[in-house]
Amino acid sequence: MKELPAIYQDGERTYYADTCEPLKAAALRGEVQLQAWGHAPYPGVLLPGDFLPVVRSIGVWDAPNSQSWGLDLHCNEGVEFTYLKRGQVAFEVDGKQWLLRKGALTITRPWQFHRVGAPQIASSQLIWLIFDVSVRRPNQTWRWPEWLLFSQAELQRLTRLLSHNEQPVWQASDEVEVWFDRLAELIQTYSDPYRAESKLKLAINGLLLAVLEMLEGEHITLDEYLSSTERAVQIFLDGLVQHAAANWDLESMARQCGLSRTQFSEYCRHLTNRTPIQYLTQCRVELAARMLIERPDASITEVAHTCGFGSSQYFATVFRSMKGCSPSSFKATACQQRQREAPVNTSMD
Repeated sequence: MKELPAIYQDGERTYYADTCEPLKAAALRGEVQLQAWGHAPYPGVLLPGDFLPVVRSIGVWDAPNSQSWGLDLHCNEGVEFTYLKRGQVAFEVDGKQWLLRKGALTITRPWQFHRVGAPQIASSQLIWLIFDVSVRRPNQTWRWPEWLLFSQAELQRLTRLLSHNEQPVWQASDEVEVWFDRLAELIQTYSDPYRAESKLKLAINGLLLAVLEMLEGEHITLDEYLSSTERAVQIFLDGLVQHAAANWDLESMARQCGLSRTQFSEYCRHLTNRTPIQYLTQCRVELAARMLIERPDASITEVAHTCGFGSSQYFATVFRSMKGCSPSSFKATACQQRQREAPVNTSMD
């Protein structure tokens, strides 16, 4: 199995950051020109593990034509900076959409979900940097490498501006553009990343300093909730429905958010008006309902076990209490609905 960066890891379950598979596949097909360096599993030239591990991915794509692919809703383990050098690209963060034009700068926080393309990528040239600040939950402290030539006060200001900023799209300053161009030039010029290490560090320092100066000049409104414990719990709960079948209990859910069971329970009740186990059960029922619709060949028992229920009898009881009907009735209704919506063949022999 490929090595993938994890969002949360428990003994039995690991959640993964995006790996840019559509971009990799498009490059292999020759649809897009890709030049990149990255640590596994990101695209481009694979960097050795000891080479600037905080630089998860850095690269440039050149899409000469409208593409057949896009980057669907995804997140990354690091703060991601992208600069649109040419063209236009549809972009979405937290349900809000933008049409990026030449000179647009995007900044997404670690684990912030975003989408690129609507759904396909338009003709464009885009430069990016994914920089890992060791955040695995929003309320963790950002950690910067020692080779950044920033004072402690500057790093604190940069961290606050990036972690508390709700605005993901900006018009890049001239200085930001200069450093993105420098990053692209290094990737395009050097076949051996080690020969460009010092210049790469210098360019990243220059880019981050230019971003700091740009953001400080904008007088932006900051929201401390974005790096709060409450947001950490909210992100976990938002993703739980996709992973509800795992062997969760109160202890393991609380541990994923770095909280005690009592603290996690209080946040969960505040955010959902349910206890953690009640919310987990709701997520499992919603997962089961989707499975009953999407996999009509699966038995009720199979659905129950796949979605984390210990027995089909308990599953049926809980499902009826939440959906108002038995799983078998729900499945039959869904099947009838599909039959009514199926196209009718009116051709004559």
